[in-house]
Amino acid sequence: MKGLFLSHLRMSHFRSHRRAELFCDGRPVALYGSNGAGKTNILEAVSLFSPGRGMRRASAEEMARRPESLGWKLVGAIEHGADRHEAEIWSENGAARQLKLNDKAATQLALGQIARVLWLVPSMDRLWIEGAEGRRRFLDRMVMSFFPAHAEASLIYEKAMRERNRLLKDQKRDAYWYGALEAQMAQAGAQIMEHRRLALALVSAAQREAETAFPVADLELVESEPIEAEGLAQAFADSRGRDLMAGRTLIGPHRTDLEGVYAAKSVPAKDCSTGEQKALLISLILANARALAQDFGAPPILLLDEVSAHLDANRRAALYDEVCALGAQAWMTGTGPELFEEFKERAQYFEVSEEVGISRVEERFLG
Repeated sequence: MKGLFLSHLRMSHFRSHRRAELFCDGRPVALYGSNGAGKTNILEAVSLFSPGRGMRRASAEEMARRPESLGWKLVGAIEHGADRHEAEIWSENGAARQLKLNDKAATQLALGQIARVLWLVPSMDRLWIEGAEGRRRFLDRMVMSFFPAHAEASLIYEKAMRERNRLLKDQKRDAYWYGALEAQMAQAGAQIMEHRRLALALVSAAQREAETAFPVADLELVESEPIEAEGLAQAFADSRGRDLMAGRTLIGPHRTDLEGVYAAKSVPAKDCSTGEQKALLISLILANARALAQDFGAPPILLLDEVSAHLDANRRAALYDEVCALGAQAWMTGTGPELFEEFKERAQYFEVSEEVGISRVEERFLG
């Protein structure tokens, strides 16, 4: 299987980093240093080499280094087997970010066709106990890793829904305009729902087929609308009366929820302990990566922020073994090198520090 990894990353005025540069091979990348040194900012930079808003969902303006706020730039080399792609991503004065691939202007969809990136960050630890919006976002990131076009379908759906909601809020009753918008929503919505079902089937199969130290999570979509475009369009039309009273669209794929169950115990994920919920999330990320390795031809780049700090030594070693068996370049953060000692020579180590306002990312060779 051909590896996928970032072999070079250069950051300029990105978050806390005025300038920083790393050269890597395909092994896992262990970033360690004190809190506030900028480790997570490096992971966020890597997350931008995939479609979407990145792992913090921040605006381009928010990513600029303070206090200059002049803009920022990322340069990276993406390796996949014999293929190498040079990517440049930048923003000037808070404007929307721009992208070049191999010195040519490109779309995020094009980026998604050459690189896949998955992440697990501390803010996701409350996934099962907070609102459905976070679970939909988690689901759609998973879906987009298999189907980059899912992002475009989601944008079409959301744009048409905003227009429909404006009509509803203004109490407009023009059936023609509703029909036109609902047709767009139905076409894109059916694609969204089909993508979700297919991606969930791939991840569920990858969980079941693997020998893993992490628990299996049974996943189920909670939705009541038909998945065919024609049926979805009719459902939107039938719901206009209720939607007019509410001033917004009450049905559709934007209302879907994701339920998880700890399979071995038959316990809903929301009722599991904090440790069990974390283990279920790790299991899903690893299953997503295994399924992608088969579907895409290479495991994705993984971003695991502070994940080792919340695992005991046995689980930590199991995670590292699975990452290495998968062959993924996993970028991981921690406060000290001892959190990665189970990797030994299987990983590459970088110490991240900040001195007099200048960030340093220096490779270390640990036994």
